[in-house]
Amino acid sequence: MKNRPFLVRLGYAVDGLRAVWRREASFRTQCVLGAGAFGVTALLQPGPLWTALVAAAIALVLSLELMNSALEDVIDKLHPAIAPEMKRAKDAAAAAVLVASLGALAIGTLMLVSSFVR
Repeated sequence: MKNRPFLVRLGYAVDGLRAVWRREASFRTQCVLGAGAFGVTALLQPGPLWTALVAAAIALVLSLELMNSALEDVIDKLHPAIAPEMKRAKDAAAAAVLVASLGALAIGTLMLVSSFVR
């Protein structure tokens, strides 16, 4: 599987996005929220730095949501029974998404405040 052509590897990534989109309501919700945040940013036209911060925050939240889904899939396959160690790992991955989401919320709030203070 290593050293495949770029388009083949890109196809694997697209397959992963499709699979997570179909299975994970939280990923779909995060995508909708991210699109909304980017729409508000486009309407406010806060400048390139704020736009880049919002885009980076959206990408971080979605990336962590994808990693959380991947980790949950692996854990559920390797250890289907509930075990404290597995629960901690899954909870920690979910917490990473939460922390990134709170950071994204802070960026959005600061952008809004700075847009109206101008």
